[in-house]
Amino acid sequence: MAATALVEGSSGNDAVAEGLLDLLRPAIQQLDLHVNSVRKSQVELREHIDGLATELCRINEHQKVALDLDPYVKKLLNARRRVVLVNNILQNAQERLRRLNHNVAKETARRKTILETSGVFASRSPSKP
Repeated sequence: MAATALVEGSSGNDAVAEGLLDLLRPAIQQLDLHVNSVRKSQVELREHIDGLATELCRINEHQKVALDLDPYVKKLLNARRRVVLVNNILQNAQERLRRLNHNVAKETARRKTILETSGVFASRSPSKP
């Protein structure tokens, strides 16, 4: 009797855990898609900053008027550095999300296998809570 209560209690906990996992999985996948999108846009931004910095240097070299563009080039390079830094942070966060999603899937499969082998699903009737 105590064993039955323990199995039902643990299956209830597993059902709650599985429900939470099912609830979190779409959010994790959506967040992963958004992180991919941001990373792509940051790569494009970095390329545009590089092109603009190169163009400013070229203009500065060919100017007949002594116009000092070096501070602007330095600002662009500083902005590029920050974009690269944010991109690295996003990449690390995305990798953590992937590992979390993988672990969630693995744990869900493991719990499902344990429940199926213990016969909890087969022995319970649909009318019982």
